[in-house]
Amino acid sequence: MADTQVLQNVLRDDQRLPRVPEPGVMVIFGASGDLTSRKLVPALYDLAAQRRLPLEFAVVGVSRTEMSHDEFRARLRKGLEEQRSGEVSDDVWESFAGGIFYMPGDSKKAETYDELKDFLKRLDGERGTQGNRAFYLSSSPSLFPAIVERLGEAGMNEGEEGGWSRLVVEKPFGRDLGSARELNSEIRRYFEEAQIYRIDHYLGKETVQNILALRFANGIFEPLWNQHYVDHVQITVAEDIGVGTRGAFYEEAGALRDIVQNHVMQVLCLTAMEPPVAFDAESVREEKVKVLKAVRAIPEDDVEGYAVRGQYERGWVWGEEVEGYREEGDVDPESTTETFVALKVFVDNWRWAGVPFYIRAGKRLPKKATEVAIQFHSSPHTPFAHDDTQGLEPNVLVVRVQPEEGLSLKIGAKVPGSGFEVSSVNMDLLYGTAFLEEAPDAYQRLLLDLFLGDPTLFIRADEAEGAWRILDPVMHHWSESRDVPFYAAGTWGPKEADALLERDGRVWRRP
Repeated sequence: MADTQVLQNVLRDDQRLPRVPEPGVMVIFGASGDLTSRKLVPALYDLAAQRRLPLEFAVVGVSRTEMSHDEFRARLRKGLEEQRSGEVSDDVWESFAGGIFYMPGDSKKAETYDELKDFLKRLDGERGTQGNRAFYLSSSPSLFPAIVERLGEAGMNEGEEGGWSRLVVEKPFGRDLGSARELNSEIRRYFEEAQIYRIDHYLGKETVQNILALRFANGIFEPLWNQHYVDHVQITVAEDIGVGTRGAFYEEAGALRDIVQNHVMQVLCLTAMEPPVAFDAESVREEKVKVLKAVRAIPEDDVEGYAVRGQYERGWVWGEEVEGYREEGDVDPESTTETFVALKVFVDNWRWAGVPFYIRAGKRLPKKATEVAIQFHSSPHTPFAHDDTQGLEPNVLVVRVQPEEGLSLKIGAKVPGSGFEVSSVNMDLLYGTAFLEEAPDAYQRLLLDLFLGDPTLFIRADEAEGAWRILDPVMHHWSESRDVPFYAAGTWGPKEADALLERDGRVWRRP
């Protein structure tokens, strides 16, 4: 018995050891874009600085812009210094940059892939990358099918000489349910589902992952995590910035596609899912899909009862007057694109029957805040005088994803004094002060998992399609209506969003 316990302890210790991936190459299509210099390369640099990448590792950028290897490296170094305020180790960068290469080419043309295949074979010999390939689609989504088809035709959907080949697909995963199914079908003509890594950087955030730790590592919360004790749940993704230079993109996407279909739906799944049998890709993702299947369909003839959209007008944010959405660059002056969304959804299963999940996401709101708030039922009876409990509110557990990452639990406590006044107070946990370790960037965690072949924090095909199924009736209804309520920048959205909760006798939290 003692030997068995020793073996179990050794296995647990092995699981805690830092994992280093196999040698390999990461090929980035659309490498001249903002994502590469702002997110991908800084994340890879940090992994290299932490010695989490093998020495036999390389990055190959592909895009139409003409650049040499050295020009590409200099461009990435400049972007990294901007992200790090100039704090870049010359030694780490020189070692890391030695494995960075660039290949100009048109991602629609077959000759680009013939040249890329030959170049990758040379890297296998020169850097010992062993035929392992990760292809990152950071280009325009309209190019995804063409890139995948050309990779398949060139035989690069399989690794060289026994190596592996993986495909990373950035959001958006289609524009609606039909296009998502079509995109998944086109990709799976050449890549198996196990090779496909649909990435949503929200799943790489430590505080999003901590929703699982909070629920399943603590015996005090999970017994209360159901319709017997929870009155409702609020999920907020608020930004104080406008669309900035992304006007053209936002005209095509809107807040529903840009934020709700991916980020918010993933947070909903983690909040509502059943305990997985293990923390592995198949178990976790299976429970998330069950949540999406259980979400009650929004009737298209009653969308107004479940969904509200809004668009910001000129207003004040942090003491500065800002333009309205229709005044932003590359935006139609008569646009009906939503910059704010509020939804009410129900998860029709045993755990959550009758519990509303209220969702809101928007731009040009009073502050930047992402949080999940679980509000419990009020105490059924208090023995105190009514006047003694006027300051008492229901218990609320808040998971703050950003910017002040942490947890907050609102409880009732006696106010000091000779009387017996009871009021609400918050018990707070700030991750920044509770742990010595610095939280890694979301892309850092996700790219490491990609190279390790761990898809747990990536999105499966049926997850992406399940989220679109929920939102399709809303998008269809809004596409046929030009009625979009406005809200002043610096406020919490249109009055119709407040009415969505007021009809149920509830109000939005103020993060």
